[in-house]
Amino acid sequence: MQLYLGKDIGDLLIITLNNVVEGTLAIILLTKCRLKLLQSTITGVVILHLLLVPGAAFLTGGARIWEQDLHPAHTQLNHSLLTVGVLALLLPVIFYAAVSGSASNSTTNSTPSTETLQTEFLQMSRGLAVILLLIYIASRIYYHNPPGEGHTMLNHPDTPEEFKNAEIKLANTKPKVNQWVCLAFLAVNVGVMAATAEWLVDSIEPMVVATSITQEWSGIVLLPIVSFSADGAIAVGYFVHRTLSHLLKFRKPEPPTTLAKAEGIDLSIQFLLFWTPVVTLLGWWTDKPLNLLFDVFEVGLLIGACFLVNYVTQDAKTNWIEGFALLCFYTMIVLCTWFYDGQPAIANLLACPGSTTTE
Repeated sequence: MQLYLGKDIGDLLIITLNNVVEGTLAIILLTKCRLKLLQSTITGVVILHLLLVPGAAFLTGGARIWEQDLHPAHTQLNHSLLTVGVLALLLPVIFYAAVSGSASNSTTNSTPSTETLQTEFLQMSRGLAVILLLIYIASRIYYHNPPGEGHTMLNHPDTPEEFKNAEIKLANTKPKVNQWVCLAFLAVNVGVMAATAEWLVDSIEPMVVATSITQEWSGIVLLPIVSFSADGAIAVGYFVHRTLSHLLKFRKPEPPTTLAKAEGIDLSIQFLLFWTPVVTLLGWWTDKPLNLLFDVFEVGLLIGACFLVNYVTQDAKTNWIEGFALLCFYTMIVLCTWFYDGQPAIANLLACPGSTTTE
């Protein structure tokens, strides 16, 4: 479809379709009122696409080259969008800490009730969701139609030459499949993914009960990795095939590209600024008390991942050791999350009416 839509719109379509699995998973968790698990999964999806996916791409892509390039203007915009998305999730945590701290230090019995706090955080979260959606829509308008006559990200003065060559190559490539066939194939895939996501959710609870896996680890690590496993398997298979072909002399290795693959960062930004607000507003529509008050641990993970990714890409260049650092930090998160049980006080604010579970 990218050949029919062009690179900019095609890239947006690819990013959206790559997020459909996780987005569908989030909606299913919402309908089943597994709200705490949903929050943990949102955290895990963003962290996976910020650390594991670009880390693996930078490591393998930079193994035979000094450094690879990112689009400078696109990277700077991503820094701002990623930071504002993470900080938006920090605001409810700060508010909760301030309210809890003032209540504990007060000499009068002024502790807000759970119902009052739940109402306040729902109203706050819905407002934040609308603002985040506006930010994402405005960013797409700016990215696809920058101010000024004839301005595009491609003719930006800092655009690396290989980006321009890739655009020219795409424009001169003729599609081999009819666009309506592509749309039908995508529709079938989305339907299959939705069914698979529901089966995945139904299989999580028995596994958690039968093992020592915590709900936090299931949401932050297990569900995101399983939902990404299809794309990951394709990438690993392609890498193994190319490596074996080179080692067994079946074909000459292609020269390494200077373009770094950082689509995972775009996936994280869209999930933070689009899918998370959409799911929050869907919760409002379906009368599910989903708010944006995440655990302190989860917000800390997001801030750390955001800081590291922005620092690694701040010069719009990457290399294999920076990719390795991203992978190592993701491994640290997986290890620490294994021992984390969550915050019951925050989970209680996610309880659905008439339910006895805080999932």
